[in-house]
Amino acid sequence: MELSAALGLATSAGLNAYIPLLIYGVLARYTDWVNLPEGWTWLSDPILLIIIGVLLAIEIVADKVPAVDSVNDIIQTLVRPTSGGLMFASAFGDQTVGDSSVWSEPKTWILLVVGFGVALAMHLLKTTTRPVVNTTTVGVGAPVVSTAEDVFSAGLAASAVFAPALVLVLIAIVVAPAAWLIWRFGASRRRAKQTSE
Repeated sequence: MELSAALGLATSAGLNAYIPLLIYGVLARYTDWVNLPEGWTWLSDPILLIIIGVLLAIEIVADKVPAVDSVNDIIQTLVRPTSGGLMFASAFGDQTVGDSSVWSEPKTWILLVVGFGVALAMHLLKTTTRPVVNTTTVGVGAPVVSTAEDVFSAGLAASAVFAPALVLVLIAIVVAPAAWLIWRFGASRRRAKQTSE
């Protein structure tokens, strides 16, 4: 189940870097649902949680505005995968990283890289579908899709903690339609190009 939880948190971070960080940090700080290993307790620091909350508010607003969302996606290209790497590695708990020398353990760095890759893949899927949505809806779809992404990111992060078995199903629910949308848009552009020649 740790792998499912880690995948869910990293994928969630690929959509919105701050939602899984905030959910995971708050749950670790105020509940018994998340028990962070010693080297990861900084993720539940109250000051950090406030900073993440402010960054989340900025991200939520910026991501709803057409054109600004694309600039935000460029800015987030390093942030989201980094968040995903942190979420993925921290989700493996005491069995993998159990002491304050967490950063000196090779396993930690491997997990960080895997989580970075998972979040980067979701981020790239998001950044390729968003221009398609903005183009086909003349920008009207940006706030709708962004809200759906935020809700999905929160749901995925929550399911990673409370119901890790659902994570793969939820990931498939978002990846399949997004991949179809990209394929469809590419096919229509190819047809339009052939028609104009």
